[in-house]
Amino acid sequence: MNYRHVGTSGLQVSEIGLGSWQTYGNAVELSQAEACITRAYERGINFFDTADAYARGEAEKVMGRILSKFKRDTYVLSTKIFFPMGPGPNNRGLSRKHLVEGCDAALKRLGTDYIDLYQCHRFDPGTPVEETMRALNDLAQQGKILYYGVSEWTGAQISDAVNTVAAHNFQPLTVNQPQYSMLARGIERDVIPVSEKAGIGQVVFSPLAQGVLTGKYKPGQPPPEGSRAADPKQNQFLKTGVLDAHVHDRITADDQLLHRVQNLVPIAAELGLSMSQLALAWCLRQPNVSSVIIGASQPAQIDDNAAASGIVLSETTLARIDLVLS
Repeated sequence: MNYRHVGTSGLQVSEIGLGSWQTYGNAVELSQAEACITRAYERGINFFDTADAYARGEAEKVMGRILSKFKRDTYVLSTKIFFPMGPGPNNRGLSRKHLVEGCDAALKRLGTDYIDLYQCHRFDPGTPVEETMRALNDLAQQGKILYYGVSEWTGAQISDAVNTVAAHNFQPLTVNQPQYSMLARGIERDVIPVSEKAGIGQVVFSPLAQGVLTGKYKPGQPPPEGSRAADPKQNQFLKTGVLDAHVHDRITADDQLLHRVQNLVPIAAELGLSMSQLALAWCLRQPNVSSVIIGASQPAQIDDNAAASGIVLSETTLARIDLVLS
């Protein structure tokens, strides 16, 4: 396993990270979660990502419980805050009140004294950026979080936060967690340029486009049994637009997209790679990408995905991929 710095910070994370969105605490049994997290740790994965909103805190509990058997200084733990965690108006968003109370609640669920990476899960138009950044800086000063950042913010929003932090001499932002894959390249336009200038690293989610880039979804065929699209606990996001516009609602509706993805199969085969490895290596071609976050319900998926670390795709291969997907 190779490791990369998160932006210009001294923190290093594995090129492959393990996430818990839609899996642990929800669709995957505890024994399966433990098997996957343990295998990931054994394969050198040191970056584990979750969020309070994942299964309403249950994912944090599962992740924290399983990781507790490892030495705390051997892994990097990331969680996020923004989405509603209760019925009240202050049980959501990025106000100082919710950040402070939400951080304390997350620490209890995770069973740890500190969070390595704490991220604002979405932008909150109802809270001044200065209020949010000041609260995060204070949490860092208290030692409850070590680094902080954002997730799914636009380039302009990130730039505003960076300027606010600089103006008040707060601890700099370190990380951004956006969606990124061969089928969702929006961050290349402005998020990556802004982040590079500010020293912020990307830890990207959905690098396999919710499984589309594994090649398992075939044109004109129903989703295979056991796949995410066939699981009602997991497929809601495939149907409601969480993916980039190029992917949204097309797993079953757009055979043309699935045909193009199938045309990547021979490229992967020629390189001796699985489709997943090709897709992950493609994301890691970006120097500003610190880690790609995978999801897994079986240890075999961990083994396959972890093998993508260190793979370098040639310019010829990258050009072929662009041609196939254009």
